[in-house]
Amino acid sequence: MTDISVADQGYPVSVRARLDEPVSRWLWLVKWILLIPHFIVLAFLWLAFFLVTVVVFFAVLFTGRYPRALFDFNLGVIRWSWRVSYYGYSALGTDRYPPFTLAQVPDYPATVDIAYPEHLSRGLVLVKWWLLAIPHYLILAILTQGAAWAVSTQADSGRSQWTSTGPGLIGLCVFFAAIALLFTTRYPRGLYDLVMGINRWGLRVLAYAALMTDRYPPFRLDQGGDEPVGPRGPQPTDHAPGYVPVPAGEAPVAGRPGGASPVRRSVAGPVIALIAGLLLFVPGAALSVVGVGALWLNGHRDSAGYYTTSDRTLATDTAAITAEDVNLDIDRGLGTWAENDFG
Repeated sequence: MTDISVADQGYPVSVRARLDEPVSRWLWLVKWILLIPHFIVLAFLWLAFFLVTVVVFFAVLFTGRYPRALFDFNLGVIRWSWRVSYYGYSALGTDRYPPFTLAQVPDYPATVDIAYPEHLSRGLVLVKWWLLAIPHYLILAILTQGAAWAVSTQADSGRSQWTSTGPGLIGLCVFFAAIALLFTTRYPRGLYDLVMGINRWGLRVLAYAALMTDRYPPFRLDQGGDEPVGPRGPQPTDHAPGYVPVPAGEAPVAGRPGGASPVRRSVAGPVIALIAGLLLFVPGAALSVVGVGALWLNGHRDSAGYYTTSDRTLATDTAAITAEDVNLDIDRGLGTWAENDFG
């Protein structure tokens, strides 16, 4: 596998892998057992990762720098986790057992690298890991956890609960790949490329949310094992009719045929504006519904200014009308109704 530095890429998080064929047709059935030692170690490493990121938050907030030793440690945890995920059920891309190390292992079929940021924004550190990353979290929740929902009702309390179901797109892809391996010993290349695209997207968002870069993750599936190379320069076959090449020794000028492309602007501002607009729209829409309801009620008052319900006739053979088994479950909010059993 060719080693290309992160600096050559269009994004500072470089995720690479190669399909280590032939992949065993049955080993995937027991990989969850083989990976138990890694799961135990990674549980402690990710706890440390979280604590280190909290320390980094304040370091970046006050100094604008990510301490290099802490950066190397967190990058090591991500590398270890990516190797385990690639061997396991996030890809099933290799049968080579992942090594127990935080260091980069260049000859392992799955590698990840992140360019060390010399300076980080002290303002972005306050919002990028939660507010700016919300769109990515929602998309990745669908890609990795599934978007199907089901209602389960508890008979004893009468309450309804929404629960998530479904393995997500990446789970389905890996499952179908496992079935293909079982019967054909071949990993469908299209499924592999899609699985790599989802994993690459997730690792980019992880690095951004962990404050390891200020570059906003792109909304795209860069599929396949190799990272896409950065923006390609003009090629002779790409030029439209009338193209005028830049004379030798003259600096290219943006906007002129053959000149340099204009500098791309950061998407952080538009994303902040979009999310802020959504956060303002939701309470505004709720207030509008409340206002419409209030106007409707105001138009249904009687001449004395009271709100009344429709007439209902009640009859009984006894001297009084009684109500039994009245259950007022007021802790369930506006969705609560009184259950009456009139006798």
